[in-house]
Amino acid sequence: MKISNRGIELIKRFEGLQLTAYRCSAGVLTIGYGHTRGVKPGDTITGRQADAYLREDLQVAELVVNTNVRVKMTQGQFDALVSFVFNVGAGNFVRSTLLKKMNAGDYAGAAEQFGRWINADGKPLAGLRRRRDAERELFLS
Repeated sequence: MKISNRGIELIKRFEGLQLTAYRCSAGVLTIGYGHTRGVKPGDTITGRQADAYLREDLQVAELVVNTNVRVKMTQGQFDALVSFVFNVGAGNFVRSTLLKKMNAGDYAGAAEQFGRWINADGKPLAGLRRRRDAERELFLS
């Protein structure tokens, strides 16, 4: 499967667009919509390049979801999972209870797992709570 425009728009809304390199909350140099590979201090890009980086980065998240989810998915479920993987990383997703529940066919249980991923440095963040609520809503659509 491939992410839909609805899924891409959700990711763009929560990642935000930065055309100049900056350090994210984890201290990683980032640009565009959360792109990190090869970013150097002082880098600048165009909106078109940010979109291209996002498409490249999403291919990895799509592959992770397509490779690890063993049950049928709706487009909304797929989009939500790609957004989740894009944000938390492949390793966290592969080890998650969310994936275990999904693969067991427990879609409701999987949906409830989004709300467990709202912490950064051990503290809940309002922005992550909003993102997980949006991902859960998309998953259930």
